[in-house]
Amino acid sequence: MTLAPYVIVAMLVAMALVGAWHARRVQSAEDFALAGRGLGVFILVGTLMATWVGTGSILGNAEFTFENGVAGFFLPLSGLAGMLVLVRIAPRIRALRAATVPEILGMAFGKRARQLGAVALIGAYLIIVSYQYRAGSAVASRLFGELNFTPPWGGEVSAWPLLAALFVVLYTALAGLRSVASTDTIAGIVIVVGVVASLVLVVRGWDAAAQPLPPELLRPSGGFGFFAWVGFTLPGLLLMLGDANLMQRFLAAKTPATARRAAWGAFFALAVVESAVIALALVGRARLGPDLDNPAHVIIAVAFELVPPAVGLSLVAAIVAVVLSTADSFLLAASTSIAGDLTGRRLSAFGQRLWVVALGLVALGLAYTSDSFFDVALFAYTIYGVAITPAVGLALFAPRTSSSAVVAGMFAGLATALVWKSTGLAFDPVLPALGANLIVVGLGCVLAPRKELGA
Repeated sequence: MTLAPYVIVAMLVAMALVGAWHARRVQSAEDFALAGRGLGVFILVGTLMATWVGTGSILGNAEFTFENGVAGFFLPLSGLAGMLVLVRIAPRIRALRAATVPEILGMAFGKRARQLGAVALIGAYLIIVSYQYRAGSAVASRLFGELNFTPPWGGEVSAWPLLAALFVVLYTALAGLRSVASTDTIAGIVIVVGVVASLVLVVRGWDAAAQPLPPELLRPSGGFGFFAWVGFTLPGLLLMLGDANLMQRFLAAKTPATARRAAWGAFFALAVVESAVIALALVGRARLGPDLDNPAHVIIAVAFELVPPAVGLSLVAAIVAVVLSTADSFLLAASTSIAGDLTGRRLSAFGQRLWVVALGLVALGLAYTSDSFFDVALFAYTIYGVAITPAVGLALFAPRTSSSAVVAGMFAGLATALVWKSTGLAFDPVLPALGANLIVVGLGCVLAPRKELGA
């Protein structure tokens, strides 16, 4: 794919130009964060799908499938189940006069809930942004070769995460959700075409080079027990149900009905793309064998080694689109939250741009601390899901729940997840952390009176 580097660079330049064009229309913080609440169905479907299909899918789920076989097909089911729930509640979300998920919590349960929700959101989302940088680095290394530098503290590290961070930060800071949503829609089309076309060609080109999958990769359970599967799937479900990126897009819809139709469209798009990624990783495992240097890069290897150059280029473009659309969305959500939810006042568009830069640099530091994708993604989902999602559900359907009980539950869930992870226990912290949140909320409701309506 000799033309691939030039095509990818051209795509990045085009995205930057789109951002610059939309920057002229950003006159207020609401324009920056919610695109003036004017997004239509088509744009919303594209940005919802491109936001959710991130490197957790392209690299994390692919890594799991490469190592554990057909069991990978169960991974997307939790997200799809979550989107079905969002189909029902999307109009309710759009009807709220809020700009962020922590603001929704604050409207129902007060300042402490809003601030604690912001802390959990920012922490989880910066972890997610950090491994988007590393995913971009993996693609850039295949396209342009290794590029290393020596930091002030010594040693030699790759420069590609740094360059990926610079582009994401500058692009996101230009026009916020206006530019992000527009290019996400294009990214969504590129993702569908690249992944599906590659899968079709790899399957049609099946030949003697393919190695039969060993029996252990054909077990539907992957050899894991019930609690392990809860740990694999529940974090994604919790993230989907309370994800600030998805909520932000529903809040930016033209009308509540627009939000519902977009949720349906995103459900079907996710079903196709997520399943195709798993299938592509599985056939890539059969064609490439078990000795791939990094199993998380199996989709990248398929693009460069198993499909014709033109299709491989579309798949590489899809991976780049996935990385950028996810990174800019999560960075935008984190900066919007810190700007309004922790400071307690709505900042100007310029103030939010400064937070985009600051948080983007923090995520860059995190990018150099880990090489894993699947485990890191699960933990980020867990932090967010156990602290925020139950509170979001209560805010939407039981806003009279005791505020002190909700805040105590959020803290219990977040603290349990962090302490559990720090002990190094193999079992994922999502169940004990979620249980701690719900138990504390229940006890708090018994001990503390419910809020009066209108209070």
